[in-house]
Amino acid sequence: MAACTVPVAVRCSIKFLFKDTALTSKKICRLTFNFTGKSYTSWRTCSSSSSSCSSESPAAVSTFAETIGHYDHLVQCGSLRKDAQQRHVLQQLAQLQHTLKKYSNSIYLSPSPPRLDSKDVKSQLQKDKAPDITTAEKKGGESADKEVPAPRPPKGFYIYGNVGTGKTMLMDLFYSRVENTHKKRVHFNGFMLDIHRRIHRRKQSLPKRSLGNMFTYDPISPVAMEISNETCLLCFDEFQVTDIADAMILKQLFETLFKTGVVVVATSNRPPDDLYKNGLQRDTFLPFIDVLKGTLKDPQRARERESERKEYCQTICLDAGIDYRTLDNVAAGKLYYLTGEPGAEAFMDALFEELALRQKSITGPQVLTVLGRDVTLEKTCGSIADCTFEELCGRPLGASDYLEMARLFDTVFIRHVPRLTLTLKDKARRFTTLIDNFYDNKVRVVLLAAAPLDRLFVHSGGEDERDRQLLDDLGLSGEAAERLTLFTAEEEIFAFQRTVSRLMEMQTESYWVEGDRSHSNKHINT
Repeated sequence: MAACTVPVAVRCSIKFLFKDTALTSKKICRLTFNFTGKSYTSWRTCSSSSSSCSSESPAAVSTFAETIGHYDHLVQCGSLRKDAQQRHVLQQLAQLQHTLKKYSNSIYLSPSPPRLDSKDVKSQLQKDKAPDITTAEKKGGESADKEVPAPRPPKGFYIYGNVGTGKTMLMDLFYSRVENTHKKRVHFNGFMLDIHRRIHRRKQSLPKRSLGNMFTYDPISPVAMEISNETCLLCFDEFQVTDIADAMILKQLFETLFKTGVVVVATSNRPPDDLYKNGLQRDTFLPFIDVLKGTLKDPQRARERESERKEYCQTICLDAGIDYRTLDNVAAGKLYYLTGEPGAEAFMDALFEELALRQKSITGPQVLTVLGRDVTLEKTCGSIADCTFEELCGRPLGASDYLEMARLFDTVFIRHVPRLTLTLKDKARRFTTLIDNFYDNKVRVVLLAAAPLDRLFVHSGGEDERDRQLLDDLGLSGEAAERLTLFTAEEEIFAFQRTVSRLMEMQTESYWVEGDRSHSNKHINT
């Protein structure tokens, strides 16, 4: 009955969205890269009927020449646009790819620290303080022969530039062709969530403190050692630092990762020197930038280790001034509605009902359990959720909640998105995090918003009373609000450019087809 009440205009849109996926895929040259535990499809697609445009097996294509040749082939078949900067960056990544084929960081690792379940807590804590230093074996009261210094690990890359310039595409093309099983590709938000979980788990495993037996314990280096034992290549997408807790962790964490031979390849919209720009207590974060770039501030140490400068990551700017997400993409019907449009709510209702007919489930609320908390979504049906902006961004939710939603749902309706002014900074932050996680996991979105996408975020709105209260609580002067991103929303303004670009791509036919999990065994790693 629901289908009979669908307006003609909506039926046309729905018919377009529901074209048989198998049939549609024949018209779309998709670049599929197989990851460990996860399938990723490139955001770059092309219309082509040629079978020669299909991607080759990553296991069969590994050498430098073949990687560049594959990229050139994708340009020739129309999957990618010719971009000299992209090709130059890929050349450098391909060289690293060849180096990593037989690379292992095992020579930089100390013996793994035992679990903290022994009575001798002090002994274990002492081991955890310097896990990256291998102790020479003692024999007859004398030290063993002096060990030969290990060779330097390969340099990683920090690739930054404007939105939509191909940073993620190149990193994933590189990652998919690295013939090394000890590798991991994650979104930076997901990586930091995992770090906090590991830190919490280690703290929970500590013996209970007793009177007269007090001790301090720093779990960051041991957590870094866990990761170093698991992988020798870490690829991060969207490297950004907006949280003071993350800022305090990163220096020590990455210092240990680098010393234990972990190679890092990261993408970001910001150059290293602008990370956590104008953040609270940024002075304590600056040493991390030195660690990332491999520079040393101490003049004496700098002279002693001049040859070791920039030994960890090479910084590359990729910015041709083009947002490829906005070019030549076929729209997947109407997925962005304006609140003032006649019948906008009815259109979305009809689209939800049509999608729900394909689900083997009933419509109703669903409770998500995230880190021991219950998060209720009032209207769901199988892999579809129909939510309001307040439901998703008006509550104190974060990346872990949105990752769980991305795991459960392949399509999410977001209704009543307001014009995001500076007085709504908290909600704007959550909305950006929401879209980042949905985009990274190919979740499809249908929106009902108060303004067109390019005018949804407004750089005005007046002073927030909560900001004034926070300034008072922190004992900061009014001048702080003029420079700290916590109060100026500079980070939100910067990040929302990426959000707009991604939302534009999320309305395309190729994205809609790739996000359909009903014809595949796609799953999301959280």
